[in-house]
Amino acid sequence: MIYVCIPSHDEADTIGLVLWKIRKTFEALGREYHLIVANDGSTDHTEEVLDTYAKVMPLTIVGGRTRRGYGPTVEALLRQALEMSDRPKRDGAILMHGDFAHSPEALGDFVRKLDSGADVVVGEAAIDPAWERDYRWARRWNAFVFRRSIGVPGVKDPTSGFIGFRLAALRPVFQAEPTLTSDGWAANAELAGRAAVHARRVETVSFTERHDLRSRGSRVVPWPAARAAWRAAGVVRRAVAAEKAAPRAAKRREKGAGVG
Repeated sequence: MIYVCIPSHDEADTIGLVLWKIRKTFEALGREYHLIVANDGSTDHTEEVLDTYAKVMPLTIVGGRTRRGYGPTVEALLRQALEMSDRPKRDGAILMHGDFAHSPEALGDFVRKLDSGADVVVGEAAIDPAWERDYRWARRWNAFVFRRSIGVPGVKDPTSGFIGFRLAALRPVFQAEPTLTSDGWAANAELAGRAAVHARRVETVSFTERHDLRSRGSRVVPWPAARAAWRAAGVVRRAVAAEKAAPRAAKRREKGAGVG
């Protein structure tokens, strides 16, 4: 089973078509899937659109009218996938956006990587010259800052939010509640870095990030986002370091209990 997890806030104009294209992609792959969509306090008719699609597709809706923000919403989605799965070593979750920035057709690349043995698959978007200059700069800056923070070999940009996980690698990250210590692009990097601690293989997928298909402008304000990234880099670095230290601490406690 592949759980496709989508955070959504005021995406009524695109979310329905995104879900339908995901369905077509998985029909072509011949793979079992389940959609989990979070309605993060939408003020448009996102709720009504999701209710309609839930009648005809394997779709679970979480969240509601209270806005929680990106980080808590992503955590709720992935916790829901973990709760629904009874085969974490085989099942996977793919986090993606509902505004066509992440193409549903690219899901096949993530599924194939997971099927071939990868435990974490990080989507990396090439910088598009058509993007606004400030946005391009901010994305490059974030990629630089957060790849240094997570220190995962081979991952150049962990910030896109298009990420696949084997649930067995994700489960240890969510032992406590709440778990994510950061938000926005930083939350994407934190997730990738912490899950990578429990992964035998981490791979990447290159994809084209689209900005021309969504009906609204970007919610990212580049320069404040860049400043926030600098502040969040240390938070992410400490979170990944704590994730690495936890198994070692557990082993020391087990060893001590055995000696006693």
